[in-house]
Amino acid sequence: MLAIGDNCMDVYVQSHMEYPGGNPVNVSVYAVRLGGEASYIGAVGTDDRGIRLIESLRAKGVRTERIKILEGSTATTEVFLKQGDRQFGTYTEGVLADFRISDEDIAYAKDYDIMVTGIWGMIEQDLPRFKAIDIPIAFDFSDQWAHEIVMNALPNVDYAFFAGEHDGASLRDFMHDAWQKGPKVVVVTLGSNGSIAYDGNDFIKMGVVDCPVVDTMGAGDSFIAGFLIALMEGKNLRDCMQMGAENSAVTIQYRGAW
Repeated sequence: MLAIGDNCMDVYVQSHMEYPGGNPVNVSVYAVRLGGEASYIGAVGTDDRGIRLIESLRAKGVRTERIKILEGSTATTEVFLKQGDRQFGTYTEGVLADFRISDEDIAYAKDYDIMVTGIWGMIEQDLPRFKAIDIPIAFDFSDQWAHEIVMNALPNVDYAFFAGEHDGASLRDFMHDAWQKGPKVVVVTLGSNGSIAYDGNDFIKMGVVDCPVVDTMGAGDSFIAGFLIALMEGKNLRDCMQMGAENSAVTIQYRGAW
């Protein structure tokens, strides 16, 4: 698996603790946790946080040779915990504002079975270049259903992931419309209400795995990693969703994404 895009240091305001994170970064770590192989491409700064993020990824078994180290500060996100539910504060983009995909990155991607990125990853304009080398693309749109990137990216995405809260007619209409733009499968994670997927024929629902909740940071990214690893193992859609739910249950029982 190749993960590309944003990273950050999650700064927990109440406890003054910091944990490395970011959507594609998290997915890469969770993929390795499940027995897969993963690499990450992104940009960090020349500060201590950038060094720590790279070292932390290597310690988790994620390949980091394509990470770009740019002069400046690594991205940070303020995090507040309220009864185990993570809530975001100020985001500082840092050197990610200057992150760009190179021809060498495209060539590097040819060796991978699937790539995953997200709406804050700064690479939506490069998706056609990846599509041209026939690598399946998974994209996390988070809860940004109406963002302009959604309609621009969907035609080049194979597996589209969104975040929501409740199943219903409007949600299913949205999923159907999104699927018509090009993805093979559209998935919406619904927090404690589980998840729902649409493959052009059926809507499939999956519940959550009951467990103590310490911190919901990384729950959605864990689901994506579990789903994609199961997909690469040739499992059916329902089993992919189940593996995503099981992987999320592991993550939310400790503090920080990983």
